[in-house]
Amino acid sequence: MDAAEITMMENLQKNTGKSLEDWKKIALGVGFQKHGELVNYLKTEHGLGHGFANFIVHKANATDAGSADDKSQLIENQYKGKENLWPFYEVLMAEILRIGDDIEVAPKNSSVSLRRKKQFCLLEPKTKTRLEVGLNMKGVEPAGKLEGCPPGGMCTHKIKVEKAEDIDAEVFEWIRKAYGMNG
Repeated sequence: MDAAEITMMENLQKNTGKSLEDWKKIALGVGFQKHGELVNYLKTEHGLGHGFANFIVHKANATDAGSADDKSQLIENQYKGKENLWPFYEVLMAEILRIGDDIEVAPKNSSVSLRRKKQFCLLEPKTKTRLEVGLNMKGVEPAGKLEGCPPGGMCTHKIKVEKAEDIDAEVFEWIRKAYGMNG
């Protein structure tokens, strides 16, 4: 378990009075099969924020990078049926990893989180034709390719990538800004 997960577990206990193990039992006991349904249940029925609810569901279902035996398999599975998006992922990752040597790559079942002290970027193949670059930049107004995200999610902003030309200098400027704001 990495430092971010340990902090999340400590904050979960402190803020809710229940341990991760307690929450996992609750999550596994309600019978929902889909990740999103279970996250929504924990948010609506137990008043948890998205981050805690998502963390609990990943841990309960062992679908996070920390629970996976082969992290590269998590990434490969994301692009099954979406192979046309794989080159976009490779280009984005190659450039993002050049930004700094303190970037942690944390694959999950449906996305790849890029973190420093906090997550600054999320790469997610959303549909068969669109990859989204999620960014965390509180207080930044959307402009150009940068769109706002609804409050309470894992990212404050997103950039849609549907073709190779969508990955340009502007995309990497926004990613570098998010990197700088989350260190």
